[in-house]
Amino acid sequence: MAQGRRAGTRLGYLVPEMPGQTHAFFWREVQALGELGADVVLLSTRRPPPDACPHDFARAARAETVYLYPPGAASAAWLAAHPGLAARGARYAGRLVESTRAEKLRVTALLPVAAELCRVAAARRLSHVHIQSCATSAHLGAMARAMGGPDYSLGLHGHLAVYGKDHAAKMERATFVRAVTRPLRADVLALAPSIRAPVISMGVDTDHFAPPPVRKEAGGQVRFLSVARLNPTKGHVFFLRALRALVDAGLDARYVVAGAGPAEAEVRAEIAAQRLESRVDLLGAIPQDEVLRQLHAADCLVLTSFGEGEAAPVAVMEAMATGLPVICSIIGGTADMIEDGRTGLLVPQCDVNAIRDAAWKIARDPSLRARLGHAARQRALSEFDYRRKATELLDAIAGPGTDCAAAVDKTAQSC
Repeated sequence: MAQGRRAGTRLGYLVPEMPGQTHAFFWREVQALGELGADVVLLSTRRPPPDACPHDFARAARAETVYLYPPGAASAAWLAAHPGLAARGARYAGRLVESTRAEKLRVTALLPVAAELCRVAAARRLSHVHIQSCATSAHLGAMARAMGGPDYSLGLHGHLAVYGKDHAAKMERATFVRAVTRPLRADVLALAPSIRAPVISMGVDTDHFAPPPVRKEAGGQVRFLSVARLNPTKGHVFFLRALRALVDAGLDARYVVAGAGPAEAEVRAEIAAQRLESRVDLLGAIPQDEVLRQLHAADCLVLTSFGEGEAAPVAVMEAMATGLPVICSIIGGTADMIEDGRTGLLVPQCDVNAIRDAAWKIARDPSLRARLGHAARQRALSEFDYRRKATELLDAIAGPGTDCAAAVDKTAQSC
C-alpha cells in the first residue's frame, strides 16, 4: 500500500473462478482497496466460462486477473528447484485429520497450483493474500504458506459445513479469518478460539445504489423483486406459493426474478403449478445497471432463502441502499442487517403464511413502504458502504491496533 499502513506492501486478492455472476461485490472491494492506496493483484483459481458473468466489469476483471490454474512449466520448475518446500506442502495434505485418503490425494494434487501461487507472490512482491473462500482455495493458501509463500487471510461467507472439511488446518496459519456476520464469527471461534476473526461484511456502492429521483406512485400493480441465483436454497418457491395466496385474496401483484442457476426448471415448474405464468417474469442473470433499474421499478425486494448457504446477502444491502423495503428470511446475519418492523420485515424460513402476511402488509400500506425504505437507506449509508468495508479489511490486514474506518468519507481517503 503506497499510502498508509505498510509502505511498499502489495496485496493479493484471490476469488475462485473470478469473475462470476455473484462477484460484483468482490470487484467493488478491489476497486475500493485501490482507492485507499492499496496495490492489489487480483488472483483466481481457474478461468470461468466466457458467459459466467453478465456484468459490465467482466471484461476488465478477466484481463486483470492472474489465473493460477492450470499451472505451467514455471510452477514445475519452481517445485524442482525447491524440493524441501514441496515436501512441506505434501506434509500439509498428509496431516489433514478429517479428510479421507482420496480427499487428501486431491489436496496433494494442488501442489503445482500452490507452487504457482508462491511463484506469483514472489514475482509480484505480495506479502499478503486475502482469499475469499474457506473451501479448496483455503487449502491452497495454507499449502502455499507451508511452502514459504505469503501470509494469507480467509473470508468466510457462509456456514463452514458448506466449505468442506479440515477447517482447523486451513485456518492454522492464517493471520485472520474475516467473518461476514456475527454468527459466522461464532462458528470460527468455536473451531479456533485463539484466531483473530473480525466481522467485516461485504459492501455496496451507496452512491450508485441510491434511491430513484422519484419513487413510483402508490396504487396499481404491486411489484415484488428477487435478485438471487436460481438455487433451491434461495427459496423462490415459497414466495411463489405466497403470491398465489395473495392473488387469490384479490391483490394485483407481479413477481420479477433476476438470476440464473440450476433450479430454473424447478422454479418454472412451481410457476406452472401455481398458475402464475402471467404474473412472473424470469429475467435470467442481468448486469448491475439493470439490477439498479429493477430495484427502482420495484415496490419490495424479497429473499426467502433457507438452510445454511446464506450469510449477509448483498442483494439485500443493494435494495436497502436504494430505499426499497425488504422482506427477508431470518437466516445467517439478516437479523443483524435488518431491524424487523423498522428497516425491513423478517420472516421465518420456509413459512409461506408469514411471507404472505408480510407481503400483504407491504402491498396494502404505501406509508409503511416509505418508512421502511427511508430507514433502510439510512442503515445502508451507516453500515454497508463498500469504502468503509474495504478500510476495515485493510485494518485487519495491518493487524490489531489500527483503525481507519472513522476516517473514511465520500472521497474514500485513507488514514
